Amino acid sequence: MRPGRIVVGVDGSEPSLEALRWAGRQASLTGASLEAVMAWEMPGAWGWGGLPGLPEDFDLEEPAAQALSEAVSKALPPEQARGVSQVVVMGNPAEAVLDRGQGAELIVMGVRGLGTFKATLLGSVSHTVTLHASCPVVVVRGAAAQAAVSGQ
Repeated sequence: MRPGRIVVGVDGSEPSLEALRWAGRQASLTGASLEAVMAWEMPGAWGWGGLPGLPEDFDLEEPAAQALSEAVSKALPPEQARGVSQVVVMGNPAEAVLDRGQGAELIVMGVRGLGTFKATLLGSVSHTVTLHASCPVVVVRGAAAQAAVSGQ
C-alpha cells in the first residue's frame, strides 16, 4: 500500500509550528509525505477608496514562501524539513488547506487559545477546515491554549 500525504496549515504562529511538529511525528510513524501549506491574501483596503494601488514590483508571495520555509526549518529536524513539500497559495487560508487536502490521508491544523473560555473554541480557519474537509482532521492546540484549558 502506498503511503499517504499529510497536509499541514502553517501561518508561522506557535500553534501552527506545534501542528507541524505533530504532523512530522505522524509522517515518520506512517511513512506519509508531508505538505506544509501557507496562504496569503491581498490586503482588502488597497486599491479602494482613493488609496493608491500596489506598486508593480510588489510581491507578497515571496515573503510568504520565506516565512513558510523558516517555519518548516524551525519546527522540524533538518533531514525531515528537506523532504517537506512547501506550498504557498494566494487566497483564503481555509480554502487553500481544503483544496490541498483533497486526496490527503490527514489534515493537521494548529489553533490559538485566547483565554480560558476562548481556548475551548476553534479558530475560524481550523473550524472551517474541520467542517468541510474530505479527510480526517487533527487540531493541535498550542502550549498557551493547553495551559489555559488546564488552568495552569
